[in-house]
Amino acid sequence: MRFPKDFLFGAASAAYQVEGAFDEDGKGLSNWDVFSKIEGKTLNGTTGDVAVDHYHRFKEDIKLMAEMGLESYRFSVSWTRIFPHNDGKVNQKGLDFYNQLIDECLSYGIVPFVTLYHWDLPQYLEEQGGWCHKGTIDAFLRYAEVCFQAFGDRVKHWITFNETIVFTRLGYMTGAHPPGIRQCQEKFFQAIHNVMVSHAKTVLLYKALKQYGEIGITHVLAPAFPADERESSKKAAAHANYFETAFFYDPVLKGEYPQYCLDILKERKVMFEITEEEQELLRKAVPFNDFMGLNYYQPKRVILIEGESDTDLSRAASTGGVGQVSFDGVYQTVKLDDRRYTKWGWEVSPEGFLSGLQQLKENYGDIKLYITENGLGDVDPVIEGEIMDIPRIKYIEEHLAVVKKAIAGGIHLKGYFAWSAIDLLSWLNGYEKQYGFIYVDHENNLERKKKASFYWYQQVIASRGEAL
Repeated sequence: MRFPKDFLFGAASAAYQVEGAFDEDGKGLSNWDVFSKIEGKTLNGTTGDVAVDHYHRFKEDIKLMAEMGLESYRFSVSWTRIFPHNDGKVNQKGLDFYNQLIDECLSYGIVPFVTLYHWDLPQYLEEQGGWCHKGTIDAFLRYAEVCFQAFGDRVKHWITFNETIVFTRLGYMTGAHPPGIRQCQEKFFQAIHNVMVSHAKTVLLYKALKQYGEIGITHVLAPAFPADERESSKKAAAHANYFETAFFYDPVLKGEYPQYCLDILKERKVMFEITEEEQELLRKAVPFNDFMGLNYYQPKRVILIEGESDTDLSRAASTGGVGQVSFDGVYQTVKLDDRRYTKWGWEVSPEGFLSGLQQLKENYGDIKLYITENGLGDVDPVIEGEIMDIPRIKYIEEHLAVVKKAIAGGIHLKGYFAWSAIDLLSWLNGYEKQYGFIYVDHENNLERKKKASFYWYQQVIASRGEAL
């Protein structure tokens, strides 16, 4: 089987992780520009001040992507390049940069796939309460409208938010990400809800503008499975799937939160504000969501925690590895001896990927899907000057084989974006964790080098995946 002609082979990045130029051309400070400079927050004190300098080297990078045969490039817009300050004024130089980036992609026939929010909130909004503050909803809508008007003549694929569960959980529960708040369930759920309302309003705005593209949101796909055959573990998996999948997918695809979750939150007296108008907005936006983006890296193997538990997570656990505890201490993830794991403790499970896709179809029907992130974080071996990232080739090949099988099985998958196009800053982990097809040499003026996976993905795209 070859992948269909209209299936997009792509790769992805995020503004804070690649651009650098954090204070150039009128850009304002984001929450990450501030948070990453707090001592002890990131590995070796790394920041996105320079990152991999994509801001100045995007033409070189896009040319390499074109050589690889990339059909689409998913990137995010830095909100603070567009609205640097809390005065409502648009920064033209910020618009100019993304116009140039978009035009450079199109000059090579690369389809721009644009994410509006990939975690870098303006610091002035963070100081007003961030995603817990209703005013952030209106600010996001204004930002989105400016982007649609400036780029919508050429950008026909939009993602509103990337991985709501991650930036809210790590921001308001573990404290590992900005704003660095720990164990505040009310703020955690209020932030999630405000993001869902922002998404719904943005979708309706986009449709009202009649730009005739498509718009969706990207959520994590991390299906939970019982770690053993005990009934308690099956209960833990069901609970995890409600709170980590349904709670995020249902508002977008059904227009409401799962009653199971609402009942438990009410029982625990965890309150967040949902108005009748907001509930109606969620329902109204449902038919106008064109697709769902999925970021899949690993499933969860879970067990029930008996009695009280310590949910004071370490940074390592909070970033997704084994040992993660649920927000309410009901379950935790465990490592199984018969499974494969990355150096960062993430399970490698193509079979979990397929099961997750099948569950989505079973629960939500024939929705249009893009795999907006999937890839291997590793320390790539350099052998005689060549970057021999063979484990990455194997990882992506296994997961592309699942995509092929899913399409053959009737799942509506229209594209695959590997994470990532180029090695980038890994938020808390600095540059030790590499994901890209293009290597960045931090010891040699950020020189770009093609990895073994670069040439492999080139062949996959050229053959429409027939050789997998």
